[in-house]
Amino acid sequence: MTEDAPKTPKVDSTLSKGLSILENLAHSQKGKGVTELSVELGLTKSNTFRLLQSLTTLGYVKHLDNKAYAATLKMWQTGRASVDNLNLRELASSEMSFLSRETGETIYLAVPENLGIIYIDKIESQKPIRSWSPIGGNVPIHCVGTGKAILSANYGKLRERVKTQLTRHTDKTLTSITALDKDMDETIARGYAVDRGEFRERIWSLGAAITLPNGEAIASLGVSLPDVSMPDGGVEKYGALVANCAESVSEKLARR
Repeated sequence: MTEDAPKTPKVDSTLSKGLSILENLAHSQKGKGVTELSVELGLTKSNTFRLLQSLTTLGYVKHLDNKAYAATLKMWQTGRASVDNLNLRELASSEMSFLSRETGETIYLAVPENLGIIYIDKIESQKPIRSWSPIGGNVPIHCVGTGKAILSANYGKLRERVKTQLTRHTDKTLTSITALDKDMDETIARGYAVDRGEFRERIWSLGAAITLPNGEAIASLGVSLPDVSMPDGGVEKYGALVANCAESVSEKLARR
């Protein structure tokens, strides 16, 4: 006799619909009304309204003055807590040490926050001329190597949000969506991002995304250095090192 195949767990329809509303609102730059949500998600207006009331009561959704609904920071806080529980610092520690030894430059571990990134760990360069940013520092996602790496992996979700937030920081900053589109294509093809002084004058950085098995970037590794310290062929060499180390951390995540 053959064993019966395991049954697929039944998904609660109410929970599934509520989560679809929450995900829709979380990816929207502006609030949405009951009718708009019901049409987009294929739900009845009455069902959509009831689910929105529950999500509002639980604190995941807020009712705006214009009668639209928007996701609150509670969803983001929950997501951040999940990332923190992955203990990324410990998972990436050996890769960061390896990068530090191989490059001699400052190494960063970063996580996304809205349309920016936060450095949650780093190893300082011991060179007299070096890059420096504090742990806890927040920088725009579109103009540093660690941020651009995360952005490229999640570009399908973030493009519409980031295209109106391309603030200029140096004359090298990419401030048009056309230029950013091209840069993201190149980043994906290379496997690592390159910042050529786009956030701070004469400070270059390279970054690669740390991803979950579904491809979503939840963090990145990066190396940052003054342009005068970049050796011949350094972009390709350091970029490949960062990409390999980020892949190693991603593989550790997949085994957890």
